[in-house]
Parts: sequence; structure tokens; C-alpha cells
Amino acid sequence: MNKSDLIEELSKGEDLTKSEAEEVVNLFFGEMTNALVAGDRVEIRGLGSFKVKSYDGYKGRNPKTGKQIKVKPKKLPFFKCGKELKERVDI
Repeated sequence: MNKSDLIEELSKGEDLTKSEAEEVVNLFFGEMTNALVAGDRVEIRGLGSFKVKSYDGYKGRNPKTGKQIKVKPKKLPFFKCGKELKERVDI
């Protein structure tokens, strides 16, 4: 399922217009993104949790040239699946 499919299902299930459903989905994902950018953790019971992990910089290697390069520190979003979702998927 992608974002368009989610909007379609929300509009059908909740009797909303597609533009209203799109606004709800965009608001939801926008607020999740804002929370993660602020360094907060987002938990959705029954689904899982999202948080931002920080990774230190390191020396890497360009596979094409073999030359060593310096990889900068970075922050990446991380999703941890909840127990309920694991159980539902592993039927």
C-alpha cells in the first residue's frame, strides 16, 4: 500500500472526499515528521514506534576507485515493529 492507496481507503471507509482524506493523511505524516525532526519519539500502539538514531562518522571506501573517504555523522529515522503487529503478520 502506498500513500495514494491509503488516501483512497480512508476516503471510502470514513465517507470523506479524496481531498479531505489527503489533507488528513498529509497532516498525520507531517506531524510525525515534525516530531522526529524535533528529536521526539513517535509511538503508535499496535503498530510500532519511530525514533531518530544518530550515527557517528567513519572512514569509508569508494568501491569504484578504492579511495578512502570520510563519511559524515548522520541521523536516520528508525522503525521498531510493535508486538501486536508482529503477531498479526506471523499468522
